[in-house]
Amino acid sequence: MIRSVWILAMMAAAGLVGVDAIAAERPNILIILADDLGYSDLGCYGGEIETPHIDGLAAEGLRYSQFYNTARCWPSRAALMTGLYPHQAGMAMIYGRDAPAAYRGVMPPGTELISERLAPLGYRSYHAGKWHLNGPAPDPATTLPLARGFVRSYAVMGHDNYFAPRSVLDDGLPVPEFPDDYYVTDAISDRMVACLQQHAIAHEDQPFFGYLAYTAPHFPLHARAEDVATWLGRFREGWDISRARRLEHLRREGLLDCGLSPRDPEARAWDELTEDDQAIWDARMAVYAAMIASMDRGIGRVLEQIDAMGAADDTLVMFLSDNGASAEYIIRGEGDDPAAPPGSRGSYKCLEIGWANAANAPLRMTKIWTHEGGISTPLVVRWPRGISARGEVRHDVGHLIDILPTLLELTGAGAAAEGARELPGRSLLSSFQGEAQPPRGPLFWEHQGNKALRDGDWKIVAEFEGDWELYDLGTDRSETVDLASRHPEIVTRLAKEWSRLAAEYGVVDWATFPQSRQKHTPEYRMK
Repeated sequence: MIRSVWILAMMAAAGLVGVDAIAAERPNILIILADDLGYSDLGCYGGEIETPHIDGLAAEGLRYSQFYNTARCWPSRAALMTGLYPHQAGMAMIYGRDAPAAYRGVMPPGTELISERLAPLGYRSYHAGKWHLNGPAPDPATTLPLARGFVRSYAVMGHDNYFAPRSVLDDGLPVPEFPDDYYVTDAISDRMVACLQQHAIAHEDQPFFGYLAYTAPHFPLHARAEDVATWLGRFREGWDISRARRLEHLRREGLLDCGLSPRDPEARAWDELTEDDQAIWDARMAVYAAMIASMDRGIGRVLEQIDAMGAADDTLVMFLSDNGASAEYIIRGEGDDPAAPPGSRGSYKCLEIGWANAANAPLRMTKIWTHEGGISTPLVVRWPRGISARGEVRHDVGHLIDILPTLLELTGAGAAAEGARELPGRSLLSSFQGEAQPPRGPLFWEHQGNKALRDGDWKIVAEFEGDWELYDLGTDRSETVDLASRHPEIVTRLAKEWSRLAAEYGVVDWATFPQSRQKHTPEYRMK
């Protein structure tokens, strides 16, 4: 299937056949992006949370063990949608037009999104969920989904309340109020289902691109009371046992074979908590699990709709997360009522360090940091007609910057806009087929002064204002043995390459930003 689509695409590029003649051969595409989901949260990645629909995708396709994001929400979305590192796309931070180019939150001219690259091929693109690519001053004419190649969009612009979001744009128009039973995860799922139903009626002869971008399980931890009740009491064994069990499951599934990173020093041992505190933290994780279960249920409804269209075999589905689980402790929106029931609108809770450490097990650190726990994501891929493998694991190293090159090769998309930058990623199509992968160039990270570079199995990584650490990820994915003092020559070589790429991508020393003293304070990673 892949080869036949590629051949027809090349014929279209040469003018031998029309685009319409091969539209039917191009697969539909559905990208599902979770928000702050940990590496081992899914059932098929070792977690206790039941995710039967995502697990079903894995059983019918592939799981990747070494796939990466950028450690934060909007930089990952930029990398996914543009195929560029976030600094190249102007989305390292969102500081406005007076900031250095990489940090403005404004994409350079000629930067195209997946939706814009697919539109000339006859794709109709549908967006439902978080956007976070609009910059510091959203402009409907240039930065919002309908201006960037999407024909329908349900854009969640405010992320501080699951029962009544601060801002939602329905096809560009503000939603003035929400019904009493509104829950944003369900609304995102419902809107994608509705878009696909309408597509089947009016545009059956065209392929679709669906971008299903959930806000779950990002804070605040909000979930329906009946869903929370399902999970209460199921996490009383605590995060220490959970971490060890998840690693055991990952090993059994053939996803990882490494040690367990030490419990984060800012997380207390579960056995040191009082029974009352254990009950509180059990409830915290119950809400988080309910959010993920609700997302999985919604994914199931979307997949059912694709089945009903007779399109499942011809739809490439990819599921992944924008960063690792979050250890943040933040109160926004309507504030937090300590007496409010867990997960209710009156509460505003975050997962915090103990459970975030478990959600990313067995890996080190969390969202924002560039150690493995902050930048590693599950990647589940299913495409029945194009991928013959069922239930296999791929250990090929990949990154969000590889998604766009994959889709461009798959669909035979034409050349990028004049002046567009060369894409730093590479296609995953041969990896989908199980072919041996040639060595790739280094992968690069920088976020708020946290930085890393992976070249083969070697990885250097440093926290803001910290020294470079060195790990052999081929044997130590959990980053437990720092080899920097044993191999200073490797550190020097990789650090030189990191500096070269940082200069090329427009990285600025984080210490020069006033904000550099605001995001690394003790309350930001809760003890």
